[in-house]
Amino acid sequence: MNEFLTWLLDAVQSVDPIVRTLLAGFAIMLETSVLIGLVVPGDTVVIVAGTAVSSVLEGVILGIAVVIGALIGESIGFWLGRYLGPRIQHSKLGRRIGDENWARSERYLRRRGGPAIFISRFLPVLHSLVPLTVGMSGYPYRRFLAWTIPACVIWSTLYISVAAVAAGTYRELADQLHYAGYIFVGVIVLFLVLVFVSKKVIERAERKHLEHDGTDESPVADMKD
Repeated sequence: MNEFLTWLLDAVQSVDPIVRTLLAGFAIMLETSVLIGLVVPGDTVVIVAGTAVSSVLEGVILGIAVVIGALIGESIGFWLGRYLGPRIQHSKLGRRIGDENWARSERYLRRRGGPAIFISRFLPVLHSLVPLTVGMSGYPYRRFLAWTIPACVIWSTLYISVAAVAAGTYRELADQLHYAGYIFVGVIVLFLVLVFVSKKVIERAERKHLEHDGTDESPVADMKD
């Protein structure tokens, strides 16, 4: 196990740092873009890139690239929503998302306003649909950035830190413990399980909130204020 894992981590680390960083930023840009983000595993790419981080400076640079990539992706969704939102929603690809998800995104934005933008970064499906819905609503772009930037920073810091610490700890223990590889895999799996469970808990809580308040919705236009 240790031999294979060491080879894998070394292979990732052997990739030029600039290339790794650009790939992670590009992947997360796609992951946060409207509709594309539903099939691109950007978080996995960020975790893989994070395992190659060997210094604080590398981690910061990778984090900046991931945040910028996420903001570009979400901004694409925002402006597409502003100018082409209804067309996208009623396109063949948009219909595959399902009317329920589109309606949930709209209700979520009406009920939560700015916090919906922040929280959606951590929720499946909504992280791709909310920026588009925000653009369709007429919500100011600057206020959109004010809510989504902190979410992107927290998200990237969490993923990169866990991956870097887990890989660094493994490298320190690999020569001392023959089961160090299992510890590394266990940490990553535990982190992903916690992320998955947390998303489900938040998603369920938000869904119940929307269902409970579904009959008391404020106009989307109110968000412009």
